[in-house]
Amino acid sequence: MIDIKLIRENSDLVKENIKKKFQDEKLFLVDEVYDLDQKYRECKVNADTLRAKRNEVSEKIGFLMREGKKDIAEKIKNEIGSINAEISELEEKEENLTAEIKKRMMLIPNIIDESVPIGKDDSENVEVEKFGEPKVPKYEIPYHADICEALNGLDKESAGRTSGNGFYYLMGDIARLHSAMLSYARDFMIDKGFTYCVPPFMIHGDVVNGVMSFKEMEAMMYKIEGEDLYLIGTSEHSMIGKFKDQILKESELPICLTSYSPCFRKEGGAHGLEERGLYRVHQFEKQEMVVLCKMEDSFTWYNKMWKYTVDFFRSLDIPVRTLECCSGDLADLKVKSCDVEAWSPRQQKYFEVGSCSTLGDAQARRLSIRAKGEKGNYLVATLNNTVLASPRGLIALIENNYQEDGSIKIPKALQPYMGGKEKIEKNKN
Repeated sequence: MIDIKLIRENSDLVKENIKKKFQDEKLFLVDEVYDLDQKYRECKVNADTLRAKRNEVSEKIGFLMREGKKDIAEKIKNEIGSINAEISELEEKEENLTAEIKKRMMLIPNIIDESVPIGKDDSENVEVEKFGEPKVPKYEIPYHADICEALNGLDKESAGRTSGNGFYYLMGDIARLHSAMLSYARDFMIDKGFTYCVPPFMIHGDVVNGVMSFKEMEAMMYKIEGEDLYLIGTSEHSMIGKFKDQILKESELPICLTSYSPCFRKEGGAHGLEERGLYRVHQFEKQEMVVLCKMEDSFTWYNKMWKYTVDFFRSLDIPVRTLECCSGDLADLKVKSCDVEAWSPRQQKYFEVGSCSTLGDAQARRLSIRAKGEKGNYLVATLNNTVLASPRGLIALIENNYQEDGSIKIPKALQPYMGGKEKIEKNKN
């Protein structure tokens, strides 16, 4: 959510930003907020004036009572009652106007950074840099689900019976490899100075509204029937929510956390070969990083964070590239975002394995997260980034380490987490 001062002082900038995001249907909201804000401020001035008048009259009554002029004081008391009634009416009007303004402000997208490329959707995202040499072996690489099944590591048929489409059982060494990657991702970030955290996997609706747009919520979140609880789609939701309504010490900034959680997403409209396997599922596990910092430090942290994800995948010898997300591909709260994509030697193209975003003070404003500085309290900047989302990251590892004999080579960084095992191969028995 943007600062309403922007609409008061530079509504053209807000409208231009909406156009850059190809959301022209929201332009009318800016004018509506401006008009409602004018009415709100007029209402507040009138209420403040009446409060001042009430104080004057109260002082006058006190003076008259001390002078023994009780009859005159009693007559004036009626004026106090009338003033109070007007103030109550204005306060109710203020409350209604505040609610109407907030409802519209929640729909107006955050101001994107000037460096964000302008484009309608993810097809216009811009490649920034490649890391590692993408390779295609001379032998054929099967579909990842077929590789896992051949190694007795995947059972989607049983999951279909228990839970339906979009769920899976990981088994044996494939399940162990999946866990090894997550454990390595955890330790990788701890070594970068981040504090490890396991957050709640369900959050209240006001936290959901604080961390994401309504459109995102409807597309992603599972709600617990009959309760004010949602299953998280990523641990960023509960990690940012941890600081709701808090005033942080400036000396504590930056706060750098890395969190593990299962994630639950509706993933509506998933179709095709890639969705048949583990690429697009309703349940997965994730190691995330979250940073809260001063606004002026946000882009320094943004660049550090996406590089951590690149370094993580390169430490597993997986080629990756970074894509700058264009304006139309940015969620409404984001200032700037980039995707990290891993190389698929089977498809001979890259696919998304992580996303890094800075949201400015949008989430902090919605959730009232401030820091106490020498010049007073101020909103902090929030950032989030994927270290590893698995099984999507698992797919990249399997494809890039698949051997001609059907085995999977285990990168050296993961071998300690696999009991020293160097490869996963078919059970000869």
